[in-house]
Amino acid sequence: MRLRSASAQDAEVLAVAHARSFDDAWSVPDIANLMSAMGGFAVLAEGDDGPIGFILGRAIGGEAEILTLVVAPDRRRAGVGEALVEALIEAAVLRSAEAVYLEVAADNAAAQALYRKAGFERAGLRRAYYARGGARPVDALVLRLALNRPRA
Repeated sequence: MRLRSASAQDAEVLAVAHARSFDDAWSVPDIANLMSAMGGFAVLAEGDDGPIGFILGRAIGGEAEILTLVVAPDRRRAGVGEALVEALIEAAVLRSAEAVYLEVAADNAAAQALYRKAGFERAGLRRAYYARGGARPVDALVLRLALNRPRA
């Protein structure tokens, strides 16, 4: 697996990957706009057979945020997500962020475990944040990682 900074030219590849992982996928313009907005950045994970995941974030005013994390379904639980989260944390530190925030669905135990392993802690709750088609919306846990203290 190789990690590299993604650019706006990668937006189509990222949108295809996003659509494979989320029902409410982001479009090419959505992703390109987030990447080119102030503080926006992305890291792309590539395997021998092409893209296997990416993380999209932004860092402004001393804070960073994970906007989305995507890992190809057939590459999950193989360290890709962990490597991408670590890459985003490193990028946030380089951008002088003091903390990283994210929202994760309250029913997504695998993602919560990934973020806990990286040192994130619960900082809040957004009720009915994620729409689930015709089903009841799911709460989002707001997680925070302080960057000014040692991590496990």
